[in-house]
Amino acid sequence: MTLEEISLAIRQAEREGAALMLQAHDVIAENKSGARDVVTEYDRRVQQLLEARLRDVLQEAHFYCEEMDEQEKLDSEHLFIIDPIDGTMNFVRGFHHSCLSVAYARRGTVMAAAVYNPYLDEMFHAVRGAGAYLNGSPIHVAEESLRQSVVCFGTSPYREDLADRTFALARALFGASLDVRREGTAALDLCSVAAGRAGLYFELNLSLWDYAAGMLIVEEAGGVCRTAAGEALPMTGEKSSVAAASAQVLEEYLAVAERTR
Repeated sequence: MTLEEISLAIRQAEREGAALMLQAHDVIAENKSGARDVVTEYDRRVQQLLEARLRDVLQEAHFYCEEMDEQEKLDSEHLFIIDPIDGTMNFVRGFHHSCLSVAYARRGTVMAAAVYNPYLDEMFHAVRGAGAYLNGSPIHVAEESLRQSVVCFGTSPYREDLADRTFALARALFGASLDVRREGTAALDLCSVAAGRAGLYFELNLSLWDYAAGMLIVEEAGGVCRTAAGEALPMTGEKSSVAAASAQVLEEYLAVAERTR
C-alpha cells in the first residue's frame, strides 16, 4: 500500500471509532496506575476497532497501543502506534475535548498520522514529505514570536514529582507569552501548534502514543518537535518530555526554561 492509502485507512478507521465515543453513556472509569490514570470500556472498544480495521488493510502490521498488555516491536517494518482516546479524563468528565490518535511507522520512523477530534469534526493528518492538513486544507505553524503566542502545556498528572518544575515553567511562560492553556490532551495540543492556534506546547512526561502522531503533524506543518531540553524525541518506547513550536519559538522556550532552572 502507498502512504496515502494507509493515511486514508487510518482516517476512515478513526471516524468509525469516533462513532463509539459519541454514543458513549454511563461511562465508568477504572484506575490503572492511580486515580489520575484511568481507562474506560470505550478506550478498549475503540482500540479493538482501530486494530481490526487497520489489520484488515495491512495484515502484516504490528501494533503499539496504550491499552495493550504486551507491546509489539517498535522497529517493525509496519507499525501502528495508537492512543484510542487521548484525553480520557476529559472523556470521562464530559469535557468533550478528546481525540483518537494513530501514527504509522516504518522501522522507527513515523510516516503517516492522523488525529481526530469528533466533537468538532476536526481531522488533522500528515504524510511525511507531503505537508499537514486540517479537514483537507493545509495548515502551518504560526510565525509569531513567543510574546505573541498562546502556550499550551500538560501537567504530567501521573508524575506528581514533576509538578513544581511544570508549574514553574508555566508561570515563566505565562509572563513571556499572551497566555497559557491546559486542555488535557497532548495530541490535540500538538495539533493546535501545527494549525497555528498555539505557538508552543510542552509537557514533561509523555508516552510514545501520546506524541507520535502529533509529532509528524507538527513537523509537516513546518514546526519542530523535541524533548523539553531540545533533543530528538525517542522512538524507543521510553517516556519523554515534549516541546513543539516553530524553530524560533522553540529557541525562545529553551531560553525561558534555562532561566527557570
